[in-house]
Amino acid sequence: MLWIKAFHLIFVVCWFAGLFYLPRLFVYHAQSSDPDVRAQLTIMERRLYRFVTPLALLAIALGLWLMALNWGYYRQAGWLHAKLALVALLVVYHGFCGHYVRAFAAGQVRRSHIYFRYFNELPVLLLLPVVILAVVRPF
Repeated sequence: MLWIKAFHLIFVVCWFAGLFYLPRLFVYHAQSSDPDVRAQLTIMERRLYRFVTPLALLAIALGLWLMALNWGYYRQAGWLHAKLALVALLVVYHGFCGHYVRAFAAGQVRRSHIYFRYFNELPVLLLLPVVILAVVRPF
């Protein structure tokens, strides 16, 4: 079980690295007017999203595996229910990142770099309570 937990944490860290960096690329993309820079950012965004998506799926799969190993406890753990709700929001955020990757590639993004600066902060706001819930288990 500890090996599963270790790999779960590794993939969560990798997923978050992508969720922190990809929106930063969106900031640069929205800020740039140079077609060559925008083309390079489009490639970087697409590659990063394709790289980080399997990591997210592995993190989720290993988390579900951990839950299945001790389902009697986890089905009644309020902290886990709250954590899963936040993870669901992270999955939605990840989906929005995919939407923006495709929209930037198609030249259809009309949002400013300021919007993406705020968008970039959302995973941090979700990470903090997820970690607190998983470590402290307050309820």
